[in-house]
Amino acid sequence: MDTKVVSGAEAILQVLADMGVDHIFASPGSEWAPAWEFLAMPEWQARIRYLSSRHEELAISMASGYAKATGKLPAVMLHGSVGALHAAMGLRAAHHENIPMVVFAGESIGFGEEGGLDPGWIWLRLVADVGGPARLVAPFVKWSFGVNAKAVFQATIQRACQIAMSEPRGPAFVSVPMEFLLDMMPNSAPAAAAIPIPASANSGGIEQLSALLAGAAEPVIVTENCGRSPVAVERLVELAELLGAPVVETRTPGYVNFPRAHPLHAGFDTEQIVKDADLVFMLDAVAPWHPASAGPRPGVKVVALSENPLREELPSWGYRVDLCVTGALQNSVEMLLESMKKRIKRGEARRIKSAENWGKRHEERVRRGKDEALAWKQKKPIDTRWVAHELNQVLPADALVVDETITHRPVILSQLDRLRPGTPFTGHLGGLGTGLGTALGVKVAAPQRPVIALIGDGSFNYNPVPAVMGFAREYGMPILIVMFNNFGYLSMKRGIPAYFPDGWAVRSKTFVGTSIVPSPDYAAVARAFDGYGETVEEPSEVRASIERGLKAMAEGRLALLDMRLQPVN
Repeated sequence: MDTKVVSGAEAILQVLADMGVDHIFASPGSEWAPAWEFLAMPEWQARIRYLSSRHEELAISMASGYAKATGKLPAVMLHGSVGALHAAMGLRAAHHENIPMVVFAGESIGFGEEGGLDPGWIWLRLVADVGGPARLVAPFVKWSFGVNAKAVFQATIQRACQIAMSEPRGPAFVSVPMEFLLDMMPNSAPAAAAIPIPASANSGGIEQLSALLAGAAEPVIVTENCGRSPVAVERLVELAELLGAPVVETRTPGYVNFPRAHPLHAGFDTEQIVKDADLVFMLDAVAPWHPASAGPRPGVKVVALSENPLREELPSWGYRVDLCVTGALQNSVEMLLESMKKRIKRGEARRIKSAENWGKRHEERVRRGKDEALAWKQKKPIDTRWVAHELNQVLPADALVVDETITHRPVILSQLDRLRPGTPFTGHLGGLGTGLGTALGVKVAAPQRPVIALIGDGSFNYNPVPAVMGFAREYGMPILIVMFNNFGYLSMKRGIPAYFPDGWAVRSKTFVGTSIVPSPDYAAVARAFDGYGETVEEPSEVRASIERGLKAMAEGRLALLDMRLQPVN
């Protein structure tokens, strides 16, 4: 690292570049003017790409999508306490999903009393809080710190990058005084700051796990986030085939964790699949079934392998675990596979028979799902099953899909069986409003590939839509948005008859707080940003509309397809 004395703003950029950061996603305020001065220089433009997102939540969710798609560390710059609060939900999502990013927010510590350049009156009146931004977001991030001395300035930024990328990964937050950005900083960072190599699982624990799996007659594998490592998925396929064991994904998978067209893919109904198991292997599964007490029958062994198996960030976990092994996902799965190969010979008759039985169940489930979708081919209003089926037929082989749906998700998961590991991503675990930003972050990571965002009209209303579409147009980052529009919040409506089946709302068909009506012309919003927009009401037009949307995206235009479904009310 350069040892010359530089301004705080340049020091941040130097540390980030040295730590491998090549993208900054930002919704900044005036405190970042010192950084803008350097980012305007050709030498810095060649080292770090700065993307202005127009909204803090969009900046965080874009960073999340970029990190998911690349595995790299992104940086985010926000505006003081107000920017940190806007970003808090996205930060919480990144924390729960173990997504690395280093996030900065500005603050003032002198409030114009220290001489030199005055950061301005707004820092005391409008954007300052006791304890600064770092205190505000501390519950939602892996690590949070307000830089309080120039002597630790660069070292703190360097450390934040290390913490964000160390397992279990997550967002690290640093609040930076504007006075430090303007001041000169002596180099305080260590000459080298390696990212810690993830710890492999204990070999003894792996051998215990291997022995239990090999000895089980009806093992079942449950996974939720294995797909964040495509290599781990490849090893999981080998492991499942060796065991003749089904792999079931949870109801909220963060990725494609197992090829969904594979005969051993057992769907997403974990509660049903584990009923007949004599051993359940939870592989990077956060919430394998609900409630935690509703797991396998008594006497069935439950074993777990994950980098963060007990999920200390959650207020409750409560799953029974007979053996819990902690270790880096990819390395640990590879170790487990090698151990299993020593215990099990390929071609064992009982495992072949088990695989064949699960293969038949897989075929039946796929056939049933296809038949259900085809039953809606000519029925109005359009049904989610038909939209998902048609999308699956024309989905480009290299497409990247981001899903921010709730009630539509089970159907989408079952119908989109052509998606490959490493291709889809969720965008809602921290709350609705991050899906479109996640899709744009994925697009930044893979600008030549088609990116498709699946979203409900309720989720769409939570997203910073003008910022999303403005960013897509400004930076030439087109995505295709497929909206499942049921004119309301079906997930909210479902709770009313569940809790009050004979209540007034059900008897009078008066469901308060569940409608989004009158439904606006969502397609026109896309057109306002020079995008392609289309409202689809005929089942016969679903596939053709998707093809038109894909074509518009390929031509460089954001596209939005408003699929009009059965209204909630």
